[in-house]
Amino acid sequence: MAQQPPQTAPTPAEAFDQVVNRRRSVRVFDAEAAFDPEAVARSIDRALLSPNSSNLQLWEFYRVRSPQALAKARPICLNQNAAKTARELVVVVVRRDKWRQHAKANLDFLKSQFDGSNPKRERQALDYYSKLMPIAYTNDPVGVAGLAKKSFQTAVGLVRPMYREAGWNDMRVSAHKSVALAAQTFMLSIAAEGLDSCPMEGFDSARMKSLLGLPLLAEVSMVIGVGPRKPEGVYGPRFRVPREQVVFEL
Repeated sequence: MAQQPPQTAPTPAEAFDQVVNRRRSVRVFDAEAAFDPEAVARSIDRALLSPNSSNLQLWEFYRVRSPQALAKARPICLNQNAAKTARELVVVVVRRDKWRQHAKANLDFLKSQFDGSNPKRERQALDYYSKLMPIAYTNDPVGVAGLAKKSFQTAVGLVRPMYREAGWNDMRVSAHKSVALAAQTFMLSIAAEGLDSCPMEGFDSARMKSLLGLPLLAEVSMVIGVGPRKPEGVYGPRFRVPREQVVFEL
């Protein structure tokens, strides 16, 4: 019998292709198939390594796991199939209100790392968290400070490139961007673990915040159903608009 050539392991890029192509929004999960809850914990740990604005990490992950909690959460998610059949729901939350606490954590970490070998760079880094962050993130419900910042950015932008998204609502958008990056890392990790997920935006945000005991300024970004898929859980072939409609080069 002819000997089969040894199989070579996929390259990292090939392995990543497999994960990306495996990940689908699965809307029906299998209640009987094997499910490892530790895969969810590992995936959250990987999500915590995601890039985020100013390393403030303004995110929280809530695992809705118990039968009692799931029974309350599913109607809040409008009884979507992805919520009704999920083995767990992972609620991804934006905690913009924690910027002071996280900025201080960054500041303390930097102080522990610096040794005085580059005073200018060290001072710039420390000033970033101690001086710039308060300007960017301090609550401005009336909008006066935001208007002043916008006016300054517009004036400077007339003569040189200038960062312009520094208002209160701009910071909200920035925080949601960072949380979305972490959510995608989580879902890709779940796919790499051999499980499936479905991100949901259709839910009652006020009731979900109440269920999780969140404060007023916290915001639910999305709810992710997790579990092993049923074949009918993928509703159809993947469709994407032609590449040339969305990818451009200068």
